[in-house]
Amino acid sequence: MGDELFFDIDEEFAGLKVKGRLKKRFIRTIKTLFKQPNKSIWSASENRGEAKAIYRMLGNDDLDVEKVLNTQRESTLKRIIAENKTALLIQDTTSLNYNSHKKTEGIGYISSNTLGVNIHSCIAVTTDGLVLGILDQMSYNRPIAKDDSLSEYDRKSRPLMEKESFRWLESLKNSIISLPDSVKTITICDREGDIYELLDFAGSIGQLFLIRMAQNRLTTDNQHILDAIKNKDCIGNIEITLARDSCNEEKSRDSVFDVRCGRFEIKRPRILDRNETVKSSHFVFVIYVKETTPLAGSEPIEWFLMTNETITDVEDVFDRVYYYSHRWKIERFHYVLKSGCQVEKLQERSIDKTVLLVLIYSVISVYIMNLTYVARIHPNISCNVYFDDDEWKLLYCVANKTKNVPSEAYSIKDAVKYLSYLGGPKRAPSDGPPGLKCIWIGLDKLNTLLIYREWVV
Repeated sequence: MGDELFFDIDEEFAGLKVKGRLKKRFIRTIKTLFKQPNKSIWSASENRGEAKAIYRMLGNDDLDVEKVLNTQRESTLKRIIAENKTALLIQDTTSLNYNSHKKTEGIGYISSNTLGVNIHSCIAVTTDGLVLGILDQMSYNRPIAKDDSLSEYDRKSRPLMEKESFRWLESLKNSIISLPDSVKTITICDREGDIYELLDFAGSIGQLFLIRMAQNRLTTDNQHILDAIKNKDCIGNIEITLARDSCNEEKSRDSVFDVRCGRFEIKRPRILDRNETVKSSHFVFVIYVKETTPLAGSEPIEWFLMTNETITDVEDVFDRVYYYSHRWKIERFHYVLKSGCQVEKLQERSIDKTVLLVLIYSVISVYIMNLTYVARIHPNISCNVYFDDDEWKLLYCVANKTKNVPSEAYSIKDAVKYLSYLGGPKRAPSDGPPGLKCIWIGLDKLNTLLIYREWVV
């Protein structure tokens, strides 16, 4: 297995199309912020001079979101191609609250009374769960708190390009730019992405999708699709690892689901009948999974999944359910971005600088996720893929409370375990692999130790 699947910041942005000196400053900034992702720019910087240099960089007109995103996309595409397997293109939106930043230039509303910016991202993930990078990211907000000028019917009947939901189509299109035909990708969306125009557009360009359904659409034989799939016979059971739900204080757990599947032809919604560019119907496969072992006192979890990929047997069904279980990775991405990198605490003077910084921290977030999950998926690779000699040697000594430096680099699994010792209490074997929070805290502490070591030695 080569090093193409892993992050190297120097190589990641070697193709950034800016002047040499600015590129060097950008790469150094990424490295600086990665080492202490939960600190402000001033706190993470080595000194006052570096902090001021970072702010000057952010104000440089030659550096913008498009150039950074294009470079990150190209690096992510290389990892997708190197993996040479099916890639999951997972997209979703998160809202950043900047309600106290009323004087920020270009600030808008994310709800009827809250200032901020919405960030819609698409990340690439392997079918075994390794996060490969960002393929697309866009920002939007509303210029006014609430627009009552249109009736509900008029709002719904507007062309999709005039709606915020157009971002789902735009992100799908952007995420597959420059992908060779030989690479298989599947766009994955949650219920907000259940848009007829999205599946129509995906079908027109030959892009596969897997969407959790929200609409009880009509079929061409006038059945309601969500009701019809429930009447299908159960074709088997599947065990799914459900991610931790911190909002409801539920731990990660394995649960068993009944599975049903069927092929249907769904009709175009009547509100789109005047849009002749949208096909009148589409054939889709629908998968219905329902939890058989819910938590005591809880309703069973159920998913209605829709795909345009042909399903021929039970194994195909199980694969699609397993693929969709990785959609949670983008929720973890938002968790690292908001809790680990604390992007809602940014205090830039303009929304353009804020969005650029959010993208920089987004790269750092997927870097942290890549490091965390590679230790689970490819535990035996060497830690020197991610850490310099000084870093992994010091990490070993501190985590194991010894002065005996190992002669050879150890595995990435051990490196992540040692980082978790710095980021939290030593864990029991039954606790499972270290989580993302342990890693970003561990990186912060390791960097602090390296700084003090340089001063003392």
